[in-house]
Amino acid sequence: MTTTVPSVNAATEIETRKADHLRVCLEEDVQFQQVTSGFESYRFTHHCLPEINRSDINLQTTFLGKHLGAPLLISSMTGGTELAKLVNTRLATVAQRYRLAMGVGSQRIAIEQPHLAPTFAVRSFAPDILLLANLGAVQLNYGCGLDECLHLVNSLEADALILHLNPLQECVQSKGDTNFRGLLSKIAQLCEKLPVPVIAKEVGNGISAVMAQKLIDAGVAAIDVAGAGGTSWAKVESQRAQDNKQRRLGQTFGDWGLPTAECITSIRASNLTIPLIASGGLSNGLDVAKAIALGADLAGLARPFLAAAVESEVAVEELVEILIAELETALFCTGNTTLSELRSSGVLQPVQK
Repeated sequence: MTTTVPSVNAATEIETRKADHLRVCLEEDVQFQQVTSGFESYRFTHHCLPEINRSDINLQTTFLGKHLGAPLLISSMTGGTELAKLVNTRLATVAQRYRLAMGVGSQRIAIEQPHLAPTFAVRSFAPDILLLANLGAVQLNYGCGLDECLHLVNSLEADALILHLNPLQECVQSKGDTNFRGLLSKIAQLCEKLPVPVIAKEVGNGISAVMAQKLIDAGVAAIDVAGAGGTSWAKVESQRAQDNKQRRLGQTFGDWGLPTAECITSIRASNLTIPLIASGGLSNGLDVAKAIALGADLAGLARPFLAAAVESEVAVEELVEILIAELETALFCTGNTTLSELRSSGVLQPVQK
């Protein structure tokens, strides 16, 4: 693996960006306003007589061959700072307890500053979970290749690698990496040679059915739609902007993207089998139930877990308990005992306008 060592100033800049991302996401209003996740456009048909015992409800599932206690993904968020290390440790500990999937934040900083790799290293706290490494796909055009990706996967002891796609964020980010030319072929080469599955993920602006099919044809093993409706990374970068032009860009495109529910339905309509993760604007277990009913296999949440993890491990555990109770209640009140039954029962319908 050959990687250019950044200057001290560059290193400090990356660490500062990581810390800023945490602060802005927690303290500033960077949620979508005009665009929603789309889940409010669907409603479950209530079953007043479910004819099931709630205790028989089973939320277990498998994803990429890994057994999970519930269809929940603690979405990729952070790493690279001491606070991020604490957050990741708390998240991983609870993920192990409930057998949930977990992704870490972009590990680019761990390549450029190896001494920060331990801020991502959570396998010792979660030996059995589905653990996902993470790198911006655009970094394949900026010196990262198979060796670097292998290093990230191996150092994390990860089960798969997320390649996140963030063209809008890079446009708004000061000094962002915006050369996306030829990436699809590089993704295909990586999928062919990397010994673990590759997951393609947006960061909050969504993946259309057309783009999903291109990624599937390139060899990605799963899609995380990461649609609009939750945290707007254009707004996050606008808050950090170093000049008026970048600040204005983030404001103009703050509500840009495809709603999460729309991404799920359009991709699932064209591909019935690709493992699909729904993230972007999910805030509770009812949203999770709707995502599953629309065709997703897993549901990812980020900011709710981040806020809980900053507070305490107990807060993370309480959030998981609430999400599971909400999801179970949705199944119970629609007369379903398993996730597969929920998907096939036809109990989720568009709201009549």
